[in-house]
Amino acid sequence: MAHAHPQRPLRILLVENHEDTRKYMAMFLEGIGHRVSTAATMREALRAAPESDCDVLLSDIGLPDGDGWELLKKARFSHPVYAIAMSGFGTIRDEEKSREAGFRRHLLKPIPIEKLEEALEEAARTLDLTQGTKGR
Repeated sequence: MAHAHPQRPLRILLVENHEDTRKYMAMFLEGIGHRVSTAATMREALRAAPESDCDVLLSDIGLPDGDGWELLKKARFSHPVYAIAMSGFGTIRDEEKSREAGFRRHLLKPIPIEKLEEALEEAARTLDLTQGTKGR
């Protein structure tokens, strides 16, 4: 199945501890036109965040040295970032915890490609409205 390139390529910080999943997702996202940097742990992501020029934080919730909720609360970005949680946990409480931490979306693993693309399109629209950066 061919996937359309996004109208607005995003800069994504992908945080995923499972190496194969991280590599596949990064290749897929880059293949449809996004720019991706990756981290395998909360520590790596916290180091990368201040220097990151990402538009989107796409983070697994279950990390070996913490969780995505804690990561989002501690991360320092130089500008607004649209945060999307990825998790194998999909109870209503899990989704509430993601919202409370500041995630805009909570995607349940395994994530259907269409749901991921939909979330990224929503991120681009939201960032364009809040930052006034259409066509950036």
